[in-house]
Amino acid sequence: MRTTLRPRRAAVTFTALTAVAALALAGCGDGGTSKDPEPAPGRDLSLKGEKIEVAAVWTGPEQENFTKVLKEFERRTGATVTFVPAQDPIVNFLGTKIAGGAPPDVAMLPQVGAIQQAAAQKWLKPVGPEVKSQLAANYSRGWQELGAVDGTQYGVYFKAANKSLVWYNTAVFENAGASEPKTWKEFLATAETISASGVTPVSVGGADGWTLTDWFENVYLSQAGPAKYDQLAKHEIKWTDPSVAAALKTLAELFGKPALIAGGPTGALQTEYPASVTQTFTGGDQPKGAMVFEGDFAAVNIAQTKAEIGKDAKVFPFPKVGDGGTAPVVTAGDAAVALKDTKGAQALLAFLASPDAAKIWAAEGGFLSPNKNLDPAAYPNDVQREIAKALIGAGDDFRFDMSDQMPQSFGGTPGKGEWKALQDFLKNPKDVAGAQARLEADAAKAYKAAAKG
Repeated sequence: MRTTLRPRRAAVTFTALTAVAALALAGCGDGGTSKDPEPAPGRDLSLKGEKIEVAAVWTGPEQENFTKVLKEFERRTGATVTFVPAQDPIVNFLGTKIAGGAPPDVAMLPQVGAIQQAAAQKWLKPVGPEVKSQLAANYSRGWQELGAVDGTQYGVYFKAANKSLVWYNTAVFENAGASEPKTWKEFLATAETISASGVTPVSVGGADGWTLTDWFENVYLSQAGPAKYDQLAKHEIKWTDPSVAAALKTLAELFGKPALIAGGPTGALQTEYPASVTQTFTGGDQPKGAMVFEGDFAAVNIAQTKAEIGKDAKVFPFPKVGDGGTAPVVTAGDAAVALKDTKGAQALLAFLASPDAAKIWAAEGGFLSPNKNLDPAAYPNDVQREIAKALIGAGDDFRFDMSDQMPQSFGGTPGKGEWKALQDFLKNPKDVAGAQARLEADAAKAYKAAAKG
């Protein structure tokens, strides 16, 4: 049932994020604000009596914050919008709904491959003129292209992510006399310093396999470079390639030292992503872990603790791996797509493409928008403000999450494919060749099935 997924190249790579008190991007391009923002959609549009269903996999604070955006759309238009909780992978969820004749009006798709698959199945409706107008005014070409398939625009990237950040407990760093590392070698040395001070240095949410794909992608992009990254994303080179072995061996320098990981590998594999964040910022200067790697969206989990971002919780860029590499930045995002060709669905997509919609969630934290006309002042603190400025300032210069570009059965399914292979690798990081063999076998099967459709 899966059709061929052709991962869309996401321009060139971010150069390097540098962190002082906040983050700034080195060598960034012009974010481009040549056009004034389009008038915010929805203010003069009456959709009274129209019912709109929006499906997404968001739960907890993310669902609550997105619902606030939908409530504003209701207020402006008179429409009734219902949030439909979806299971992951959402493409399978949507397939079931469509087969039953009851698809939602709009869905939030978290993978480029999911957009391409849904478009190939002819589930999606192209965006209308007002949506295109909002996209042209508010988005760089790269973000527009990520939501298009074969030249037809389907998606609006509403929520983005910078997945190349390490958040840390400042009290632990101060007690240990540790400083923010810039290279992988320095990162490991910092971890040893913190360990010697009596705190386990790194918290890993290994129960959620996607966090491990992010670890791999950041190491691989920095170490192997953007060209190899693009090739592996498209399966133009095999997972048995020496570049993959090098990245896994680098990860093993951390994963292979149980004392450096909160709970050791066994504990990490039982720790879900939200807990990996919150346990880093609870317990004062004696948390279960001193650092946790993940995207800007970790801020929403930190907000569930008593830690104050910018004071108790700070962030540095994922460290540069190897002598010739650069500090990587891997991005991701959630795109709104229409599954019904209705006035309400198109109006909601146009609203989500506007700065007005992005401003609502930005104020709540744990959110990053690719909308270049969103005022940075909308973000709640300087840390998130600078992360956002870095993303916009880079223009089209980024790499999209590799696993999100792959067939979902390999790169985006819990307990299978890359997620499961990397969980097994966390458990036994000495078996690099075995991990490669499993990754390649699963990838080859997934891409073969994708090609058959």
